[in-house]
Amino acid sequence: MIDLRSDTLTQPTDAMRAAMAAAPVGDDVYGEDPTVRELEERVAGMFGHEAALFTPTGSMANVLAVRLGAGPGTEVLCESSAHIARAELGAHGAYSGVTMRTWTHPRGGIDLAAIEAMWAPDMGPFFVQTRMVSIENTHNFAGGTVLRPDDILPLRDVVDGHDAWLHMDGARLWNAHVATGVPLSEYGACAGVLTVCLSKGLGAPVGSLVVGRQAHIDESRIWRKRMGGGMRQVGILAAAGLHALDHHIERLADDHEHARLLAEACGVDPAGVETNIVVVPRDDAAAFVAGAAEEGVRIGAVGPRAVRIVTHLDVTRADAEHAAAVLARLTPR
Repeated sequence: MIDLRSDTLTQPTDAMRAAMAAAPVGDDVYGEDPTVRELEERVAGMFGHEAALFTPTGSMANVLAVRLGAGPGTEVLCESSAHIARAELGAHGAYSGVTMRTWTHPRGGIDLAAIEAMWAPDMGPFFVQTRMVSIENTHNFAGGTVLRPDDILPLRDVVDGHDAWLHMDGARLWNAHVATGVPLSEYGACAGVLTVCLSKGLGAPVGSLVVGRQAHIDESRIWRKRMGGGMRQVGILAAAGLHALDHHIERLADDHEHARLLAEACGVDPAGVETNIVVVPRDDAAAFVAGAAEEGVRIGAVGPRAVRIVTHLDVTRADAEHAAAVLARLTPR
């Protein structure tokens, strides 16, 4: 099977497994795992921030990042199909007591006028106060769409003017970096706190990081332990992330090219596909998924009328071309 359901499906390469096996380790709850420290320092430096914290999952990283700025009884504003609103199972309300209000954008982007209209200042015992805006880059459910610094910085000005926080869910920020050529440090300067993932396009088996100021990361370390995320000799996993940073960033351009090939096969304009995700409108989404599976291609429905296709490290050019031929036969012309 050629599996295009998600970029989380990748298998560690032989070289990554060797790096994991050779990693020096220590007890990370004591802060003594040298490989974890190396990963955290490296990622913080890549984004121009003071510190970073390794977490087992992206959802935990987002919960830790959001709670830094939005405490119990306050709110976060985000796009209506954002991962933190749709796909983290209400964790921000359940763990942090945070509520959300949303704007809607057809490509998951920023609607500055809507955000300014929704903004709720501190009005004492009458209304929930807005404390954070969260953006997602790239945007998963909008089809891997990219925000550029020119899109983000006007929002940062608004947020700073309210003495609030801007959070960037950058699970696939590596893809945005490769697609645009914008340095990671420029993206890092756009947000007060951000999260990045190692186990999607970069191909590591586990891991995300929260990136921000040292004091905030120190606080998040305590909350990570409180949430059951304290890990011991976890340098074995951090080594996979270090290997991915060395070897798997620039090759994301191949995934983007393969995604455009698959988009065209499905009747989607490839010019609108910026990274490695294609969302295909289909009134017969379930039947389309089933038909592709019968011919050896796995794709996923993301609703009754939409299908998501995701390219990744384990999809070769030959795989993409074969899958495109299958999907083209199933696409009305």
